[in-house]
Amino acid sequence: MTPRWVGRCTQCQAWGTVAEEGASPTVAATPPRAPARPIDEVSGQVAQARPTGVDELDRVLGGGLVPGAVVLLAGEPGVGKSTLLLDVAARTARRGRTVLYATGEESAEQVRLRAGRIRALDPGLLLAAESDLATVLGHVEQSAPDLLVVDSVQTVTSARVEGAPGGVAQVREVASALIAAAKARGLPVVLVGHVTKDGSVAGPRTLEHLVDVVCQFEGEPGSRLRLLRATKNRFGPTDEVGCFDLSEHGIVGLADPSGLFVSQAVLDVPGTCLAVTLEGRRPLLAEVQTLVAPTAATNPRRTTSGVDPARVAMVLAVLQRRVGVGLADQEVYVSTVGGARVLEPAADLAVALAVVGSRLEVALPRGMVAIGEVGLAGEIRTVAGVERRLAEAARLGLTRAIVPAGAMDGLSVPDGMRVRPARDLADAVAAIQPTAA
Repeated sequence: MTPRWVGRCTQCQAWGTVAEEGASPTVAATPPRAPARPIDEVSGQVAQARPTGVDELDRVLGGGLVPGAVVLLAGEPGVGKSTLLLDVAARTARRGRTVLYATGEESAEQVRLRAGRIRALDPGLLLAAESDLATVLGHVEQSAPDLLVVDSVQTVTSARVEGAPGGVAQVREVASALIAAAKARGLPVVLVGHVTKDGSVAGPRTLEHLVDVVCQFEGEPGSRLRLLRATKNRFGPTDEVGCFDLSEHGIVGLADPSGLFVSQAVLDVPGTCLAVTLEGRRPLLAEVQTLVAPTAATNPRRTTSGVDPARVAMVLAVLQRRVGVGLADQEVYVSTVGGARVLEPAADLAVALAVVGSRLEVALPRGMVAIGEVGLAGEIRTVAGVERRLAEAARLGLTRAIVPAGAMDGLSVPDGMRVRPARDLADAVAAIQPTAA
């Protein structure tokens, strides 16, 4: 067969023997096994989520694990992925269900030691130290589990394709086979995934398209706080965040993590200001601390931790140009408490007031929170979720707030809270002066 006309056959070398034939269809239509049904006749009870027993994980997943769903949990090494899933597996087993935990990175003895440390032992939790795909599927056939955990998808290999473990072809084949088994059995499957240096999921991009849910597990190396986010979720929202506390005794969900991000100082100290950030739809109280110190260096330091350095540099420039706060000969250090990451523009006003307080040696009034984005002209812009932020601040006992003036229209202020609107940075700075307290 040849794709174009030739006068001589390449096999028998005879002239004029090659005949043209029409192309046949590549895929022939086959009768469907069941006719298509109207969408309102399809039952939705099968896809109901089942709680895992970990409230923070259920919050992110949208209620729990859906039968037949495939969840990819990715994160950096040592962030606590295996610890979290081992705890979920044990909680599921205690409810009378069978859980198969297939590990390709550790031996069964190593997993047993971790399970004993975090008190995740249960007869219904089955361990299989396997890295061969066919053997893992054999364990699924034999034990018929109600939940399958594969740690990790990059360590499992298939004999049907060539390539090293973690390669593009291997990851695609392994994921496709596990997804097919999950859909055929109605079996929820959780896959642990590695990440690259830039934080993206390792392996082919199609892996994230194949699975139903993609979760990112994040945490700073020096902090016990761990955050779980869903970047893709076919069964729930993608703007929820789960908070966990990771220690040597295991991992615990934090229903109210705001206390981790606020210092316990008794005395009022200049250079601190409280802000309320939104992690998805969840408001979290965070404390911004600054230190402004004189220096003789030509280029004063601008050091940040937990905040966006670009936005801090912009806020400092606006303070000097629009408000007249002298910072050209001052070193400025900006940090957050408890390892919190405050990256949204809503924390600009808190950073600005903390810097002014440190520069002028003025402590902000006790119980005050600042919410707002700072513009290049010095104006205070409104941000999303002001009412939700104020409600969280009032719940934690704060009684004063500085908010953008544009957010006052129709704003519902919590009982017992005094809200002061600010049109620009000059208004906000005036609000923290001792005469205004």
